[in-house]
Amino acid sequence: MAHLNSNLQHLFTIAQKPARMGIGLMSGTSLDGLDIALCRFTGTGLQTKCELLQFITTPYLDFFKSEVRSIFSRRQVDLEKVCLLNDFIGTYHAELILQALDSWQINPADVDFIASHGQTIYHAPKRLHKQEGYPNASLQIGDGDHIAVKTGILTISDFRQKQMAAGGEGAPLALYGDVLLGSKPGEDRILVNIGGISNLTFLPADGDMAKVLCSDIGPGNTLIDTFCRNYFNRPFDEDSEIAFSGEVNEGLLSSLLKHPFFTETPPKTTGPELFNEEYVRKAQERSGTSHIDPKDVITTLSAFTAKAIADFTRAYLPKGAKMFVSGGGAKNPFVMQYLEKRLYRTTIADTAALGINPDAKEAILFALLGNEALAGEPLIIGTNPSVLMGKFSFAG
Repeated sequence: MAHLNSNLQHLFTIAQKPARMGIGLMSGTSLDGLDIALCRFTGTGLQTKCELLQFITTPYLDFFKSEVRSIFSRRQVDLEKVCLLNDFIGTYHAELILQALDSWQINPADVDFIASHGQTIYHAPKRLHKQEGYPNASLQIGDGDHIAVKTGILTISDFRQKQMAAGGEGAPLALYGDVLLGSKPGEDRILVNIGGISNLTFLPADGDMAKVLCSDIGPGNTLIDTFCRNYFNRPFDEDSEIAFSGEVNEGLLSSLLKHPFFTETPPKTTGPELFNEEYVRKAQERSGTSHIDPKDVITTLSAFTAKAIADFTRAYLPKGAKMFVSGGGAKNPFVMQYLEKRLYRTTIADTAALGINPDAKEAILFALLGNEALAGEPLIIGTNPSVLMGKFSFAG
């Protein structure tokens, strides 16, 4: 038998284990902090069983948020800053992982792998960049080698590239985890994640993979948070206090919903490259609402997030499906109440009803993708790319 070097032998040993303990990392476009989910996996594919052992969100320092925002979702940036932050974020995330493991009294040597999403700084599907001859593209930074070397733990990262190389748009990757963890025979389900951007996965009752639909929908928290910072010097609208104090401006809401993205056939992806401060300002100019009360802007943006989800659901998904919501938007009472009014025939709960921590869901899904990369096989889900995702970084 050919000799394997120690790194490959380590990889082989982990893949052969009956159960694997892995960490999933998620750092979203809202820049709230780093989600760290410690999970135990048995099985792979449709036989996957996942137990969430520990979870924490470590808030980012204001300095870090400012540095990332200086290059985030901008067509022209300081290239040296991108280079520096790629390595810095990897090291920073490694430090936060070690702090979490120490607080949980878990030895890093007992963790089989880390699955890191990285920090998205630009998402450019063809439908958005429209440049002839160029493919779908997306860039996440936070180098996996730095995480692996600093923690001593095998690290899997850069998941979106393989999906795009195989013909996808690189998002939303929730599709794969939602199918494995959220499906239930005999029950149509809609799993909605409202992060910076909102996306959903439809899981049919009959388990027919050809009917599964996963798509971005529109803005999640990104616009609400941006204008809360601009107008009220708050990072977000806690308990929808501002939204409930204002009124929906129907003219502005209508203008916000007029972008061609909303009439494009799903599946489709988007990001803050489209739904940003400039997008709102132009919608205000078109609707003559540039000088409305800031509270009404927050209320209308909250309604925008919810109405886009409701409109998509009514247009493309069967009536009677049960909806389960995760992400920061699941804690936004205004958004949730608006959804319930618009989808009054739909049962809506957060993913805790499925045994999935709604705050931890995205991090869990990347841990699951890491488990699949180690020991799974490509899963055929409709016309979506059937690939295992992630690049491996060894600790030594």
